[in-house]
Amino acid sequence: MPPYTQKMGPWLVENAPDTKYTARLTKRQKLCEELIKKLSISSYSSFLQNFHYDITDWLPFYWAGYQQTTRYTYLLNDLNDTEKLWENMASNSRRNIQKAREKHHVTVRKGISINEFMAVQAKTFERQGLRVKKQNAKILRHLISACQKREQGDIWGGYDTEGHLHAAAFVVWQESSAYYLAGGGDPVYRSSGAHSLVLWECIRHVSQFTNRFDFEGSMLPGVERFFREFGAIQVPFFTISKGKLSLLDRARIKLSKWI
Repeated sequence: MPPYTQKMGPWLVENAPDTKYTARLTKRQKLCEELIKKLSISSYSSFLQNFHYDITDWLPFYWAGYQQTTRYTYLLNDLNDTEKLWENMASNSRRNIQKAREKHHVTVRKGISINEFMAVQAKTFERQGLRVKKQNAKILRHLISACQKREQGDIWGGYDTEGHLHAAAFVVWQESSAYYLAGGGDPVYRSSGAHSLVLWECIRHVSQFTNRFDFEGSMLPGVERFFREFGAIQVPFFTISKGKLSLLDRARIKLSKWI
């Protein structure tokens, strides 16, 4: 999987609304079988992809000897109804947002510098004992810049009255969904609630462009709980694989568990 890309898989054109379910399923399975045939004659020794959550049928891959692991993301729908979003949020998340505003006087700014964002993200990885490749950091910088130029993504930061950056988030969007691609927080201010406030302001902003927010999930208990407490719905997606994975692929899988 490319860096900062959680889900891929085959892209299938939607059928006409009046198409029967059995016809839709039959067509999808035949198309996947054709794809599998082409993959089988390629020179690749292994296959590994996270399929989009809209792909609920992986039977053709199972029949062809592929393996599947279920992972999860978290989605917020109906972003325009912010009152309902607030009500559905866990009390802990609401308290964190209010604490950041009222106790720590954190305000959220859109369009913070990429250098500030990368610095606070590096502090998060350092706290978690992770090392990020320079190449991935370079890709992230390029991705942020490109999305900002296209007005389809930006970075937000939560600052206190003394100008300290507590937490930051990089979110991108298109008509179908917004995605939380990357973020971080300064461990010194980890208990300020700023991360919750920053994401809440991101969600409110992107509601102008889309009606869905994808947290992009996590298999880490603490991160999973943080996303769930925003009132987001748990949605499964499939990791499909076959063949012997290279050391690089294994490293990518290990790193993806922290995203």
